[in-house]
Amino acid sequence: MTEDQLDAERLSRAALTRVGELGDAELGRLVARLGPVAVLEAIRDGTLPSRRLPGYQARLPGLDPEADLAACERVGGRFLCPGDSEWPTQLDDLGERGPLGLWVRGGQNLRHLAVRSVTVVGARAATGYGIHVATDLGAGLGERAWTVVSGAAYGVDAAAHRGALSVGAPTIAVLACGVDVPYPSGHAALLDRIADDGLVVSAFPPGTRPARYRFIERNRLMAALTRGVVVVEAAYRSGALSTARAAAELGRYVMAVPGPVTSLMSGGVNLLLREPGVVAVTDAADVAEQVDQIGESLAPPRRGPVFARDSLDPVTARVLEAVPRRHPISVPAISHAAGVPADQVMRCLGLLRARGLIVAEGAGWRQQPGAGP
Repeated sequence: MTEDQLDAERLSRAALTRVGELGDAELGRLVARLGPVAVLEAIRDGTLPSRRLPGYQARLPGLDPEADLAACERVGGRFLCPGDSEWPTQLDDLGERGPLGLWVRGGQNLRHLAVRSVTVVGARAATGYGIHVATDLGAGLGERAWTVVSGAAYGVDAAAHRGALSVGAPTIAVLACGVDVPYPSGHAALLDRIADDGLVVSAFPPGTRPARYRFIERNRLMAALTRGVVVVEAAYRSGALSTARAAAELGRYVMAVPGPVTSLMSGGVNLLLREPGVVAVTDAADVAEQVDQIGESLAPPRRGPVFARDSLDPVTARVLEAVPRRHPISVPAISHAAGVPADQVMRCLGLLRARGLIVAEGAGWRQQPGAGP
């Protein structure tokens, strides 16, 4: 393919991101069969074999892909097409519903960042618990060289981004609007910082405003881009749950952080944990263990405090329980209380004394104070 043909294909794909919508399987199927240049020409001359042709043609007035490319460049962005060296090939799993191109703002390489990436999503109206967990996840994953992907929304999304940025790790914000549109407006500074250290990504051309239906397809895009999705907090009706469902459909790992059963913001995530294949995680180590290559990032074993008495055999443990904490008692008294013969009590007392669990006082024995852990 000549350079002129590549430029024509790039311009056509850029135009089609404005003519169609992310997730339009019919448009995706036609582009795969005919090519983007032929599809755009057929839309313009009214010969495209699609029932959606009138809708596509309604967006032709004012269509100017070169102006869109220039607008993206003005904010430090670029337009990526399938086949580019920076294109994440895992997006092919979306098939005909995949993006025709991606508008990307920032200096990092999208393909490189997405190779080791995890999506962290959750409630916008997050509780202090959710913010704390999401921030720790973002920081912990960043320290482990995992890229955190989220949607830059209020609540859990922003906390995950900020957690990654706090440890100097890049993060990716995937938007349901143009990369030049600060949404939500209160996160304009956060999006600028994400673009400086990571990437802001969208399947929608510059100037596109967010819409409810665009968030649904954006969530599928986030799920496809990464190895797995972690849901931190989510009510029963939550966009975060749609991201988890999309991840499951695409064969990605689905993880959830359990929340208090008394919290409405954890109702959806606790329900999600009942679904087959969903794994409960509590920190970045748990997440890395799930999404990394088998055996590479095993989380440390979780257990309570270990006490010296935990390894005692049953008889010795009974003898220890028969020894008072304050007032020493004799061997016969210990034998009577434990129901263990006196000669066996003596052997047990020797072991307990060697472990620092008891002390001799006169003719009696008592437990060593503070001989716990």
